[in-house]
Amino acid sequence: MNLTMLLDMAVDGFGDRVVIGRREGGITAAQLNDMSIAGAAAIRESGADAVVYLAVNGPAFPVAMFAAARAGVPLVPVNYRLGAEQLQSLLANHPRAIGIADEAQSAALAQAGLTVLSPEQWLDTARRPVEPVADESDSEGDEAPAVVIYTSGTTSAPKGVLLRHENLTSYVFGSVEFASAEPDDAALISVPPYHIAAVANAITSLYSGRRTMVLEQFTPAQWLQTARDEGITNALVVPTMLSRIVEAEVDKNVPTLRSLAYGGAPMPAAVIEKALQMWPEVGFVNAYGLTETSSTIAVLGPDDHRAALASDEPAVRARLGSVGQVVPGIELEIRDAYDEVVGPGIAGSICVRGDQVSAEYAGIGRAVDDRGFFNTRDKGYVDEGGYLFIGGRMDDTIIRGAENIAPAEIEEVLLRHPAVLDAAVVGVPDEEWGQRIEAAVVVRPATVIDVDELRSYVRATLRGSKTPERIVYWDELPRTETGKLVRRHVLERLVAQVEKV
Repeated sequence: MNLTMLLDMAVDGFGDRVVIGRREGGITAAQLNDMSIAGAAAIRESGADAVVYLAVNGPAFPVAMFAAARAGVPLVPVNYRLGAEQLQSLLANHPRAIGIADEAQSAALAQAGLTVLSPEQWLDTARRPVEPVADESDSEGDEAPAVVIYTSGTTSAPKGVLLRHENLTSYVFGSVEFASAEPDDAALISVPPYHIAAVANAITSLYSGRRTMVLEQFTPAQWLQTARDEGITNALVVPTMLSRIVEAEVDKNVPTLRSLAYGGAPMPAAVIEKALQMWPEVGFVNAYGLTETSSTIAVLGPDDHRAALASDEPAVRARLGSVGQVVPGIELEIRDAYDEVVGPGIAGSICVRGDQVSAEYAGIGRAVDDRGFFNTRDKGYVDEGGYLFIGGRMDDTIIRGAENIAPAEIEEVLLRHPAVLDAAVVGVPDEEWGQRIEAAVVVRPATVIDVDELRSYVRATLRGSKTPERIVYWDELPRTETGKLVRRHVLERLVAQVEKV
C-alpha cells in the first residue's frame, strides 16, 4: 500500500478537518490531498527522481512527502546542520533531485546542480490548481522507496536508510487506529524533519485525524506557550527537551495536555520522575525505535509509568528505566556473542523482525540474517515481564583489561547524583589497560561538587574498575538535535585536553 492511500482515507474520513498547522488558517486533509497532486505534477515536470528536503520542519515537509509519494519518487530529508564537505558528498547521491531548501542552504543545492525552491515557493507551487493524473503513484507501489533518511553518523559516516511504502504503512497500521483522534486533538512536534520521528508522526497523526503543529526552534518557554495557545493534547520531545522543561522556572500549566511521548536517547530517571510528579494527569509514553525499523518497535505506556513510579518492588520500579514491551507485529530476540538467543535478564544484542523493519541501506542492501532478523547494534535485555532495557550501543563498549564495560551503566549512576544534569562516559586509549574510563559531566547551575566526591559516589554503587579515572566538567555535551550523544566528539575532546596538559 502506498502512503497516498493513507491520505485518501483521511480525505474520505475527515476531509474538512485541519490536519497541519494552526487552528486558524491550517491545511485540511482535502487541501493536503490537492497540494500533493499539484506537487506531484511539478516533480514530474522537473524530471526529478527524488525530492531533497533541506529545511526546518513545517507545513512544506508533509506536503513534500505526499507529493513525492504520488510522483513515485522518494523524499530525502537532509540534516541542515551538516558540514559543507559531508553535505556535498550526500547530495552527490541525488544528482537528479529537485530541492526544497531554506535560504541559508539553497546555495549548497544549487552548487550540486539541483533545481531549488524555498519552502514558501514549494507551497505556492503545490497550491496551483491541476487536474489529477490517473494511476498517479509509481508502478512499484508499496515496494518503492518512500523516504531515504541518512543516519545521524554519531559513530561513523551517515548511511542512507531506504524506507519503503510497505514498511511505513505497516508501522501505521500496527500503531494507530484510523480516525481515532477527537476533532480538537493537536500534536506538538519538536524534532527535525530528517529524523524518523518526524516522518512517523506526520503519517500517524494524519491517519488518526490529529492536527500537527511544529515548533521549529525549541525553548521551554516557547514550547509551553505554544502548547497553551494551540490547545495541544499530544506532544513529542527528546529527553534533553523534557529535562529543560522540567528545570525551567516558568509557568508549566498546560491544561489540554493529555499525552507526552519521548524517545531518541536515554531518559534520566530523575527527569522522568519529576515530570510524572509535575503532570500527574498526563500519560507519558517512552517510544524506542530506529530509522531502520520505521520508528517505534517498543513502548512503555502511561499505565506502565504510573505503576513503576508507585511500586515499592524493585523489579517493577526499575521498569521506569525500560522502553517497555514490543509493539504488535515485531518479533524480538536477545542474542549473545555467539548469536545464540538468551533468556530473561541476560544482556546481548537486540535483534528484531517484522514488516515495518526495513534494515535496508542505499547501495548496500538489506542487513538481515537468513531468518529476516535485523541486529540493531543496541545492547539490552528483557526482564521476566517482557520489558526491554537498553544498555547502549554495541560499539560503545569499553574494554578495560579483559572486562567489557557498558558506558550507559556508569552514566546512569552519575545521573542519579542531584548535582548532575548530563553525563557521558567513554573509553580513552591506555597503554596498560587498553582503555581507561573517563567521564564528562554537566552540573546544575550554581552547583559545586568535588571530582573525588563524584568518583566516590560512583564507586559506592559500582566496583572500582567501573569508576571513571578522570571526570571533567563541561558546560554542555555534544548531542544531536534529537538528543543522541556523539561519543566520538566526547572522546576527541577528552584526548585533546590530555594532550594539551
